[in-house]
Amino acid sequence: MTPWEVAIRIGAGLLFGAAIGFERQWRSRSAGLRTNALVSLGSALFVVLGAYSFAGHGDPTRVAAQIVSGIGFLGAGVIMKQGSTVSGLNTAATLWASAAVGALAGGGMLWVSLAGAGTIIAANMILRPMGRLLDRQHRESREDSPAEYIFEVRCPTDAEADIRRLVFDALSRPDLTVQSIAARDLPDDEGVRITVTALTDERDDREIEAAIADVIVAPAITEVRWSVADLSGID
Repeated sequence: MTPWEVAIRIGAGLLFGAAIGFERQWRSRSAGLRTNALVSLGSALFVVLGAYSFAGHGDPTRVAAQIVSGIGFLGAGVIMKQGSTVSGLNTAATLWASAAVGALAGGGMLWVSLAGAGTIIAANMILRPMGRLLDRQHRESREDSPAEYIFEVRCPTDAEADIRRLVFDALSRPDLTVQSIAARDLPDDEGVRITVTALTDERDDREIEAAIADVIVAPAITEVRWSVADLSGID
């Protein structure tokens, strides 16, 4: 293989990866132009190394296999879990696919690499709105799932008893079941935080918003917040 052929394969890996990354950068994703370009370029370089180094005794299939598994460590770095929400899976999958595009370019399959890059870009652009449409239709048609609400208020220490009773009464609704109520003193004499956990068979945020409206009128309350966890996926 001539130096020009090597340069073409490496350049194709960089170019196709940059094309994938351009779409990601345009949509303000965490792994954008440079990341996808470098992943694809690195894969192309490794394939060239495995195929044409060591006096012709390299094994490109072994190197490609290591790329497939090794890119997983990079992908794991962009996956974030916050509560019950997981983000970054599509970014990690795009990086994994970019590595495949680079490996194809390094192996000399330029047309397949080009087609793969175009398909990845099309999938990210077309399947995203389709997925949102399916999610919206699914939410409209599915039965409501059980949920756990965490309701927190902050108040002065001397008003704890009255606020605890007020919060409990506000959350004592037909569709909500109070599971626990606890109070914790805040540092530096900033008062006390009262936390109530309530369960519902069918998630309805209007119930918790109505409870906020009932307790926020109390002058002693300085902070109110709530969160919810979907229990439909828990065995």
